[in-house]
Amino acid sequence: MNQIHRAEFQSPIGIVEITGTDRAILSILFSEKTDVEHPIGPDSPAVIVNCQRQLEEYFKGERTEFSIPFTSAGTEFQQKVWSALTSVPYAETVSYGAIAKAIGSDKAVRAVGNANSKNKLTIVVPCHRIIGSNGKLTGYAGTLTRKEWLLRHEKEVEKKRQSAGLV
Repeated sequence: MNQIHRAEFQSPIGIVEITGTDRAILSILFSEKTDVEHPIGPDSPAVIVNCQRQLEEYFKGERTEFSIPFTSAGTEFQQKVWSALTSVPYAETVSYGAIAKAIGSDKAVRAVGNANSKNKLTIVVPCHRIIGSNGKLTGYAGTLTRKEWLLRHEKEVEKKRQSAGLV
């Protein structure tokens, strides 16, 4: 049995908790804690240290893509939805309906929303980029305030990258 490791760090929008094994990240979730209780330590596996570094770079506007090994348990349908989420480009949004179409289940909009809410790999599997068909922000397990912040952050970073000729 693989040992489960945990680390937390303070992001601009709250504490982020990372769990994983020595080989892969299992979850990245916002915590409602007010203090970091489990910082990276000398025994933290490289995969967790690397994950935290990449997330910190994301929050600083230095990273738009992730390269960390992760795994997530879910139904075949959930796996399809989560895979489709990873194809939504940085700083862009799509509707739940567009994800349903992308996975070949046009009418499964509510089921896509449900699968989206079960995503345990916040930011890396970008469920925050999925919005209602009317363009409004809808449910986000990490709170709508955080969803709004993440979308605004990505748009601002993308503008800076474009004006600097990086895209």
